[in-house]
Amino acid sequence: MEKGQIVEVKIEDMSHEGQGIGRADGLVVFVPKTVVGDVARAELTKVKKNYAFSRLVEIVEYSQDRDEEFDCEYFDKGCGGCPYGGIRYDAQLELKERQVREKLQRLAGIDSPCLRPIIGMEPDDNDGLGCYRYRNKAQFPVSTGGIITRKGGLVENLGEPSIGFYRAKSHEVVNCDDCYLQSMAAMAAADALRTFMEEDNITAYDPKWDKGLIRHLIVKTAFATGEVMVILVINGKGIPNASKLVEMLDDAIYEVGYSLESVVLNIKKSSGVKKARTEREQAQAMSGEIMGDENVVIAGKNVIRDVFGDLEFEISPNSFYQVNPVQMKRLYDKVKEYCGGEGVLGGERLEDERLAGEKPVILDLYCGVGTIGLYCADIAEAVVGIEIVKEAVIDANRNAVVNGIVNARYICGKAEELLPKYVAYEPMTDMGTNESAHIEMDKANLDPQNSSKLDPQIASWIKNAGIAILDPPRAGCRPELLEAVAAVGVNKIVYVSCDPATLARDIKLLGEMGYEFVEATPVDMFPGSSHVECVSLLQKVK
Repeated sequence: MEKGQIVEVKIEDMSHEGQGIGRADGLVVFVPKTVVGDVARAELTKVKKNYAFSRLVEIVEYSQDRDEEFDCEYFDKGCGGCPYGGIRYDAQLELKERQVREKLQRLAGIDSPCLRPIIGMEPDDNDGLGCYRYRNKAQFPVSTGGIITRKGGLVENLGEPSIGFYRAKSHEVVNCDDCYLQSMAAMAAADALRTFMEEDNITAYDPKWDKGLIRHLIVKTAFATGEVMVILVINGKGIPNASKLVEMLDDAIYEVGYSLESVVLNIKKSSGVKKARTEREQAQAMSGEIMGDENVVIAGKNVIRDVFGDLEFEISPNSFYQVNPVQMKRLYDKVKEYCGGEGVLGGERLEDERLAGEKPVILDLYCGVGTIGLYCADIAEAVVGIEIVKEAVIDANRNAVVNGIVNARYICGKAEELLPKYVAYEPMTDMGTNESAHIEMDKANLDPQNSSKLDPQIASWIKNAGIAILDPPRAGCRPELLEAVAAVGVNKIVYVSCDPATLARDIKLLGEMGYEFVEATPVDMFPGSSHVECVSLLQKVK
């Protein structure tokens, strides 16, 4: 095989970027603009030892899995926002379920994993929109194609503002006037910002020169209450004529039936590791995090309010909240089921007195604003949540108070550091008047994350925890965290993952620590995308 060669390929799988994957004479070939079941002729553009990239020449035979009703001009222009958008929804579900099973087999080493049928969206969901307009959070990169500095230091945009999504495998922004996955409030906010930037000559950030102002537009929509938060990630301290922008956003969002309750400027001025001033900024630069640490509310409140089931939640700019409220209910119901159900193991279950009672202590790690833990609080003796984002911890504790939940506590820090401290914690005994001994004990019990003493009640709960719920970001759990959870000795682990590959990796690691995979259930939180959520149950064995 060589560059420029024309090959015929039967598409058998899909990549995360939405490219079809097939084989030609044993060589894996990636073909854009194809779906599973297509037979395509493709020209090889880059040939490696085991795989090749190509461009589509023609489709010889169209797949029955193509969604003939899907009509998005931005998808055709290469927008990478919904790489699975051209596939029928039932075929998307089959593809995602198969991908989860294959990852568990290949990466976790489980020959025949017990995988329950994937839970997808129904046509009547989301007020009859089904798997469209489901996202309550939009994250738009902003670009003008670069900036130019004129004589005298005047900075100007090279082109018109583009607000949308990155083209697949690039940082070129495809300007989207509408996206079928986003809320109408999010699209209205994007249109208002686009107009404002044009009228007031507001620059977009240009990473090449580390200049320009607007980096990203983030819109959070609370579907149950209609409240909207707009976050503008900027390379500066403020936006010229911000009051005009707020008024334009308010009018645009009101016209589509929502209420703008908060406008926040998120300050992110550092662009790279060398320019990052703090350890946190260096970590952000290396991880590609979109938001900075500083938030400035320029209009309205610092939180918006949403309702989920019987619970009410307050959401702040940096806090994590599931993007699909309809599927979030089904996801959390499955988590609750796994926390309360016995499960079936191939090996011998470890009888654990921590689960012998009616209600266990549950650890909620990577807890965000506390949604999972608070949803499961009624089946728990106590819930202890740990989260590294300070704002999210504040939200979680406030959400517990708002909902009258008294058996849930949330603390700030890295779980892999805090768990061992709490497991080793011993309450102070009677030391009489030995002041130096008291001082040393206070130092030993100091929590560096929030500069407060370790809480004896939380320590008691953690030592007796029977269940750990893990809900990490896409990168999965750090090995140190898994070791810390195993050291606590919980009987069950309920692992919520948005990446089957890192899930399988961590299941294998937990297997080496004495935890056996029981079963998993995929949940399609992200229709149109290549991502899939999965809830897995593991149990400690002898």
